[in-house]
Amino acid sequence: MALRRLAALVLTAATCAIVPAVGAPTAGAVPPSEQHRLMPVPLSNGGDHLTVTVTDSGSTAMDGTHELKCHPAGGDHPKAAEACRALDKVTRWGKDPFAPVPPDAQCTMQYGGPATAHVTGRWAGRPVDATFKRDNGCEIGRWDKLVPLLPSAAS
Repeated sequence: MALRRLAALVLTAATCAIVPAVGAPTAGAVPPSEQHRLMPVPLSNGGDHLTVTVTDSGSTAMDGTHELKCHPAGGDHPKAAEACRALDKVTRWGKDPFAPVPPDAQCTMQYGGPATAHVTGRWAGRPVDATFKRDNGCEIGRWDKLVPLLPSAAS
């Protein structure tokens, strides 16, 4: 009988010690209010469409204005399926794949050529109106992140 009381006492004490710890966040845990930022953006049902205007890229196939539709891939963009896959890969909650280079960014002084691009439309449910150029290292990196939506420098 004394053994049963002792076992019950130990079990009760263990339960009291564990229950508060279960509800407490662990070190390094992401609070629920921030979890959405780490999740990939869900694919939309045909609402992703972009108009891409490229000039001076050196590629006759890419220069001009092209329409891109994704989910499913379509439009007259020369590399529609590849461009949609590349955009899906860089799209995350809380990060705009078309965001400009921050004004305080320290960029290398290099010139990537005269190519320019203007992208408008909707991507991942958000409006897009972005201009791209290749006049410093940051802008070149920003452009290259979106190849094949934009032509590669080797085009």
